Amino acid sequence: MARFFDVHPVTPQPRLINQVVQMVQQDALIAYPTDSGYALGCRLGNVAGVERIRQIRHLDDRHDFTLMCHDFAQMSQFVFVSNKVFRLIKAHTPGSYTFILPATREVPRRFMNPKKRTVGVRISPNPVALALVETLGEPLLSSTLLMPGEDHAMSDGWEVKERLDHVVDAVIDGAAGTEPTTVVDLAEGEPVIQRIGAGDPAPFQEG
Repeated sequence: MARFFDVHPVTPQPRLINQVVQMVQQDALIAYPTDSGYALGCRLGNVAGVERIRQIRHLDDRHDFTLMCHDFAQMSQFVFVSNKVFRLIKAHTPGSYTFILPATREVPRRFMNPKKRTVGVRISPNPVALALVETLGEPLLSSTLLMPGEDHAMSDGWEVKERLDHVVDAVIDGAAGTEPTTVVDLAEGEPVIQRIGAGDPAPFQEG
C-alpha cells in the first residue's frame, strides 16, 4: 500500500518532503505532481524502479525518460549545452518545457536515446516537484504518468493513490497541472519542436 503525502501545493512542508526523499534514497518509486500532470519518479541509479515504471506504463526499451532537475546548475551535470543553448534554456526555465539534449557520462546509457545518445531534461515550475529534487540533491528519473490506452496524464492525487496503490511506494498530493510540456529538441543546437504543449513554442520558433 502506497503512503499518501498531503503536501501544500505552494509552500511544501519540509518535513513531508524530507520523508519522501528518504524513501527515494532507499529506492522507492513515487508518483509526484508536476505542472504537466503526475509523473513516476525514482533515483537515477534505481534500476528496479525503472523496470517498475516500464511495467506500469507498458513501455519498451526505446522509451525516452526525463531527468527532472532543480536548476540549471544541476541540469548541466547531465547534458551538454552550448552558450547559445544555455541562454535559450536559461531564459525559459522553470517552465513547461522538456528539452532533448546530448547526455553526459553521468547518465547511464540505458536511459539515453540509443541512436542519438540524448536525454530529456526539464525544470518544472511546480513547487512540490522543485522541492523534491532540491532536497534530493540529484535529478529524479521520471516518466509522465500516462496509463496504457489513455490520452492524458493523471492529475488527481487521490485517483493516483486509488489506481496505483499496490504498484508505487508513495503518492504526493500537490496540485498537478493538466497539459503536457512542450518538447524542444536542441541536440543539434537549433530548436526543433517535437510537441506543442503548455509551454509557449514561440521563443523556439524565431529566426
